[in-house]
Amino acid sequence: MADKVELEKAQVKKAVLALQAFLKTKSTSEALFLNETQHISLLFTLWKVPKLPQSIRIPLPHGQRTDTEEICLFTRDEPQMTPEQTQRFYKKLMEEKGVKNISEIIPFKVLKTEYKPFEAKRRLLGNFDLFLSDDRIRRLLPSHIGKHFYERKREPLSVNLQSKNLARDIQRVIQGTTLKVTNKGCCCMARVAHSGMNADEVTENIEATVQTLVAKLRMKGRMIKLIHVKSQTSVALPIYNSSLSHLRRANTPKGTKTTPKKKKGKEGKPENENLEKGNEEEKKEAKEDGKEDEEIPQLVPIETPSKKPKLEKAPKNKQLRKAPKPAAKKKGKKAPGKVTNKAAKAESKVKRKGAKVK
Repeated sequence: MADKVELEKAQVKKAVLALQAFLKTKSTSEALFLNETQHISLLFTLWKVPKLPQSIRIPLPHGQRTDTEEICLFTRDEPQMTPEQTQRFYKKLMEEKGVKNISEIIPFKVLKTEYKPFEAKRRLLGNFDLFLSDDRIRRLLPSHIGKHFYERKREPLSVNLQSKNLARDIQRVIQGTTLKVTNKGCCCMARVAHSGMNADEVTENIEATVQTLVAKLRMKGRMIKLIHVKSQTSVALPIYNSSLSHLRRANTPKGTKTTPKKKKGKEGKPENENLEKGNEEEKKEAKEDGKEDEEIPQLVPIETPSKKPKLEKAPKNKQLRKAPKPAAKKKGKKAPGKVTNKAAKAESKVKRKGAKVK
């Protein structure tokens, strides 16, 4: 549970009046011909990004939907009944309970068969302003209605059709609002009124929304930073701004000690001041005595160690000179003074033959 948020009613009403005046002057041509109203929403900015997403259902003292809005209800398939019989059964139930806001009833079997194509789902999403579902089949709907319901935040709201006070429960869901707090950012928005309501009704809806959010938000401490009110075509008007006092407390480390209070002596002056004055006088006297005893130091040049002379190496006369390398041989010429292996073999053969002749 978050800390309480105190709204200034005068500031809220002033922002609502300014917003309504803007909507009257900037009304579009479509709104003039079709007599359409614009939604008024609250924009909340939190200090921290929540760790887990949360969906908060908020009841409002004054209905924020007009009577012209189309509402669709998804029901479960009754045993031993065809889809047409199931549809007639729930229509009769709504009339008996006094529910008059439901425009169309779609059984679950019809949703699986007739609204299976992608285009049919898009058409269904565009034909209605609000979707309700029987809480017994709510967990089965995501795989059959498609992702576009969730991208536009128009997913069905669950209702207990077995309730004794069915008309009251459905009316609370229809005329209430839902605030979705995500863990992907620090901003969230909820629809609280429409432009056809007067300023007092809009102000009461805003106050009820803020109180319910503070009571049901799963975050401790002061979590709401800013609150703005806006319409579909206007700028956001601020109605609440949090202070930074709680952040200063959070930044102070736990181990820090507070400075102790100074104790007063008999004369009415604090004892710490008298001790500080006495210490300062003693330090001044010690400095004056030290100055008289101190002698002016004389500057003495520092003697750098002389570098040792390098020992000259004696010339090595006994070293033998290397013989010069022979000139590189040219191709096709033999080096003089050398005999090849073939010539030596030829001479030896000649000698052997001469010895045999003799």
